[in-house]
Amino acid sequence: MELNPYAKSLGDQDPIPVITATVERLHALIDPLSPAQADRNPEPDKWSIRESIAHLADCEMVFAFRLRQTLAEGHHIIQPFDQSIWAKRYASYDLKSAFDLFAAARNWNLKFLTTVTEDDRHHPTTHPERGTMILWTIVETIAGHDLHHLQQIEHLAQVV
Repeated sequence: MELNPYAKSLGDQDPIPVITATVERLHALIDPLSPAQADRNPEPDKWSIRESIAHLADCEMVFAFRLRQTLAEGHHIIQPFDQSIWAKRYASYDLKSAFDLFAAARNWNLKFLTTVTEDDRHHPTTHPERGTMILWTIVETIAGHDLHHLQQIEHLAQVV
């Protein structure tokens, strides 16, 4: 397994502008949608827009912890999670709450990232499934993950 499974989505883009723009891009996509449009499942076993936003909110909390623990410990071991198990509860989350949580956590993470020094960027951590990486790999993963899901959400918003 590669260190950043979303590296292809990010390409050679700087991750900070990508993750800074995500909240506004998502807001523009979901603002005109009705609840029924946001809940439309494109096909079995695929997430609706609402579920994708809930997933992004969950992941933002996970990324917040990973970033902070990477710098707080000598060599943090990341705790993986099974997104499909977490997704089983997404029916409980409305679009606005999921988006609001994502936006608040993203804003908090962006503020945290303003404190990251060049040395911090190279602080090591290990993902049990992906191997040893540095803090900046997590940041690049966040950006690539955003782009991956933005593409899915853009597609779904066009077909609703």
